[in-house]
Amino acid sequence: MQQGKLALSLGPILFFWHKQQIVDFYRQMAEQPLKTVYMGETVCSRRQELKVADWIDLAHDVATSGHEVILSSQVLLESESDLKRLRKLIEQADFQVEANDLAAVRLLHAKGIPFIAGQALNIYNEQTLALMQSLGAYRWIAPVELGADRLAKMIAAVPDMTCEVFGWGKLPLAYSSRCFTARHYNLKKDSCEFKCLEHADGLLLNTREKQAFLTINGIQTMSAGYHSLLASYQQLMAIGVRYLRISPQKEYMAEVIELHQQVLDGAKKATSALSELKMHAGNVLVDGYWHGKAGINQCEGMIHAGA
Repeated sequence: MQQGKLALSLGPILFFWHKQQIVDFYRQMAEQPLKTVYMGETVCSRRQELKVADWIDLAHDVATSGHEVILSSQVLLESESDLKRLRKLIEQADFQVEANDLAAVRLLHAKGIPFIAGQALNIYNEQTLALMQSLGAYRWIAPVELGADRLAKMIAAVPDMTCEVFGWGKLPLAYSSRCFTARHYNLKKDSCEFKCLEHADGLLLNTREKQAFLTINGIQTMSAGYHSLLASYQQLMAIGVRYLRISPQKEYMAEVIELHQQVLDGAKKATSALSELKMHAGNVLVDGYWHGKAGINQCEGMIHAGA
């Protein structure tokens, strides 16, 4: 497959931040070397600091800086109000939509609107990828558990579907109808007191042996360590990946983006960038899934990145 340069994309904010934090964050991101910016609430329907109209207005602001902006839909729709917000996303005509639930796929397909197939759709094989393409998907975000070998086969099987890979941040692993953060505080989901606002990068969960294991983020469970594929950027390009997704975090976002771009531009070696990135990630970087191992692992390929 012909090798092409990787472009950086910014995934949607997965955590619950105050409205002004979100607005200030995207003002900063509008100045960064990003090809694509995803925006919208994807995790929890109770996170309504910004309404759909607010997200659309903010998307217009970011788009004026020359970025491609995509509106991301919510995972795990559970109510008519969730569907109402989804319909508003689909009815606006200015931005493409990242579908993170099959309800979004159905509505977009019914209207004949091309869409991005989100990571939460769990596309693990060539048949599912081809099905999503037949329904209108033109780009897809690979599940974070897919290793390099499996992903290469899927891209080769459906080469005209643009592939995007989660390349930086705490891994979004699973979603539940229950809220783990509320349970941590002995609260019910519907009266959670919006405790997620107190944990801008999620709530760390340790094992009984005091080893960092997961991050709790409302109804979402995430990795404790920060996943990084920067050491494998040449392999990503070689198998046909076109976008490397960076997931938002509260601090050091501009620095994280700059380090990635410097490596992709050939201005900095990956080994040097990873040493700096580690300082912005609590000194814990992981990449096990990419190598067909447990996701919590840090593999040798990361430590001895050659480029």
